[in-house]
Amino acid sequence: MSELLALSADIPIVPRMSFASAIGTTENNGWGLCWYPEQELRATAVRDPSSRGSGGLTEVLADWELINTPLLMAHVRGATTRAIYRDTQPFIYNFRGSSWSMAHSGELMCDLEETFRIDESFPLQPVGVSDTERVFCWIMSKIDEKDCNTIEEFGFDNLAELLAEANIHGTLTVQISDGRSLFNYRCNSGGRPLYFNRTTTIADDGNSRVEDPLDPNRLVQKFGDNEMGIDVLSDTESEYCISLCSTVALNEVFEEVSAGCYVIFDRGSTIKTDSPEHAEPVFLSRQAVQGPPSRDLRVTHVTRYTYEKPVDKSGHRLRLNPVSDKFQTVLNYDLHISVDGLKYGYEDVFGNYVLGADIDATYSELTISMSADVNVRTPIDTPELMPAKQILPVFWLPWQAKMMQSYLLPPELPESQLRTLTDYAKSFAARNRGELLPTLEDITTTIYNDFVYKPGFTDIETTPFEVLQTRKGVCQDFANLMICLARMLNIPARYRVGYIYTGSDYQNTQQSDASHAWVEAYLPHFGWRGFDPTNGSKASGDHIRVATGRNYRDATPTSGVIYGGGKETLAIDVQVVDRSDL
Repeated sequence: MSELLALSADIPIVPRMSFASAIGTTENNGWGLCWYPEQELRATAVRDPSSRGSGGLTEVLADWELINTPLLMAHVRGATTRAIYRDTQPFIYNFRGSSWSMAHSGELMCDLEETFRIDESFPLQPVGVSDTERVFCWIMSKIDEKDCNTIEEFGFDNLAELLAEANIHGTLTVQISDGRSLFNYRCNSGGRPLYFNRTTTIADDGNSRVEDPLDPNRLVQKFGDNEMGIDVLSDTESEYCISLCSTVALNEVFEEVSAGCYVIFDRGSTIKTDSPEHAEPVFLSRQAVQGPPSRDLRVTHVTRYTYEKPVDKSGHRLRLNPVSDKFQTVLNYDLHISVDGLKYGYEDVFGNYVLGADIDATYSELTISMSADVNVRTPIDTPELMPAKQILPVFWLPWQAKMMQSYLLPPELPESQLRTLTDYAKSFAARNRGELLPTLEDITTTIYNDFVYKPGFTDIETTPFEVLQTRKGVCQDFANLMICLARMLNIPARYRVGYIYTGSDYQNTQQSDASHAWVEAYLPHFGWRGFDPTNGSKASGDHIRVATGRNYRDATPTSGVIYGGGKETLAIDVQVVDRSDL
């Protein structure tokens, strides 16, 4: 019985296949491999219909790096007496603007022409005699009858019903793709099982990352062994996320797909499964904890500076005033600076209220204390205001683009790094069919799920590319990365500093003891709306907004310059509580 293996990644990766032992040494076997180069919807294939053991092509796959793809499908056939190229899987058909591919493990015992009738006028007709090709053409004809262009448009459940109908006539474990979605269906009556897993490659994960034997400067992700395995590496230095599905459990963390059920991958994410043990999608995105429509919060923020020598004089710029607008009302506010000086207030170019303080007195300790009571309301947007499918890229009128220019420019990074970030951003748009809101929500939850919150690992100079490489950081890093990705998609995005309430019922308590940072994107008809990639949620009644700008430097809560003082020690204490609990 043949073996299947398919993968979907969020960025193009370089796979090295190894299945020599599965092929055997004495009988005709064969294998086939198809992939979608980089971001294209046209598939390419390489096949060997009659391998016996480790043949030339099999050995080439072990160290061939010309395959660069986010989507790959492999089929390894068990011992057979028939070894013909036209019957070697995976099969590929160009259909409605993209290549569709299919691989099948099993055997259907019926009159194929009678059971899977295909209208003679349909342009896709079998050229071989395999049951797989016949079923594939039959499925394509059914999709064509519904005038659909993609698996998603046809309906995942509808495709599963077609496969279940064919499954009545024998064993049928199938992988099928339209270049976008990767649909994996397990036979409901015996046949080969299916196992799947989604993994994030983190550079210091020693369990599966090993030195690349062909390049000691690179690490390679290994799945499986010589019987049926795949080594994966990125064509860049970036880390990546990958979903795999195989008839062989490639390691101990692979989960089994239930008989008669399916799992679907798209750009590295497991977006849907109907297996009964997975009531929710396997991909770890969650419903954001938005809190109540309105909440009264009290925030206290104490910043204490101590110096080994007296400070002669200093100047400070404080952005600590919570915003007052239709979504947030400051009920009362107090700011105290422990050392007297000249104080003055103004509004900066980003609309932030800034308190300036010039201190001529000598001191060795300075404490800045802020407290505020704030009523925060979650934006309730009327869906009718935005088209059902606001498609990317968003086009702005000339004057709008001029006004938004500061929020559309990416950071100054090498071109190669910007290209990698652009490809990563486009993978979200592709996975969400170019729809604006789903793309932003996907970026938010993906960073929350796939990146590690690790204080002290980065600093203020860490770039979005470095965050993508390591997949580690803090709220500032995750906000900077999401801002960069949004701007690559021509979505205006800005940096927001504030506070977050993480009560006892909150699922994630990151940043509950410090100022917090998140992203605001400008949406047509709605205006600026917040997305919090650190917590995987939209900004809601739990988020107190303070300052905003292009980046952290524009919105930093406290900044300034000192003369003298020597070594500085900084201590920050932030508390956010629900006033109803006081």
